[in-house]
Order: sequence, then structure tokens, then C-alpha cells
Amino acid sequence: MNKLMNIELRQMNKEDADAVTYLCKQLGYETTTEHVRNNIQLFLQKEDAAAFVAVHQNVITGWITVAYVLSISSPPVCEIRGLVVDEKFRKNNIGTMLIEYVKQWCKKKNCCKIRLRCNTKRHEAHNFYMHVGFTEKKEQKVFEIET
Repeated sequence: MNKLMNIELRQMNKEDADAVTYLCKQLGYETTTEHVRNNIQLFLQKEDAAAFVAVHQNVITGWITVAYVLSISSPPVCEIRGLVVDEKFRKNNIGTMLIEYVKQWCKKKNCCKIRLRCNTKRHEAHNFYMHVGFTEKKEQKVFEIET
């Protein structure tokens, strides 16, 4: 683990779209830069959601998104909606730094719990999340319908 990397954490902006798209594709998500740029703009307009990037020497090495989520049956939570660290930069605490940054955002929202969902096939990610303090609560299926 390289603890000497100088990492800047900041809010994602539309100029980050190319790099963010590249990282999405590392996880197998086929998307376009235009789609990502539009989604970044939506994040920038919301107070209950945020997107952040990790930057090393002007290179985006990872990103994270979070949203404040309400439910009738339970207290509000902040949910990490996406997290990726460039495979060339993994094992450098960048994922941990992004999660810590999101923790601070959540505290400003007076939210005391963070939740995330992770594909069942991403075993390395599961190990990472447990290593940084998350506990597994349940497995579930995801259903979608067009509107």
C-alpha cells in the first residue's frame, strides 16, 4: 500500500465526464460520456445527493456518489449509489478516503447511517466494505419496469 500518494477529494464536475465514464466501464457499465455528463449535472443541482472524485496528479483515480434516502418504515439513511477506484490505483486507500469524505457529507445532513448495495459477484468489493467497517445486512433481488 502506497501511503505517499497525494490525493485531492472534491466535488465532481461536468469536465470529469470522460474519466468517470472510463471508470464506469471498468466495472462493466456500458454508458456514454454524454449520459454521464448529464447525470453529473443532475447531481450538481441536488441538495440531497452528491458526487465526488479522487484526483492524483490531475488524474481522476476514483469516484463516489451518495444520496439522502427517506423511507416510511425506517429512519433516513445516506446511500452510496456508486463507488469505483481505477484498477491501476487500488490498494492505495483511495476507496477508504472517498467513504470517509462521504461520511462527513452525511454528518452535515444529520444522518447517522450509510448504506450501500453491491452486486453479489463483486467479492473483492465485499471484502473491502467489511474491511472499512460495513456489515452485511441482507441479499436481495433488483426488479425494474419501464414507465
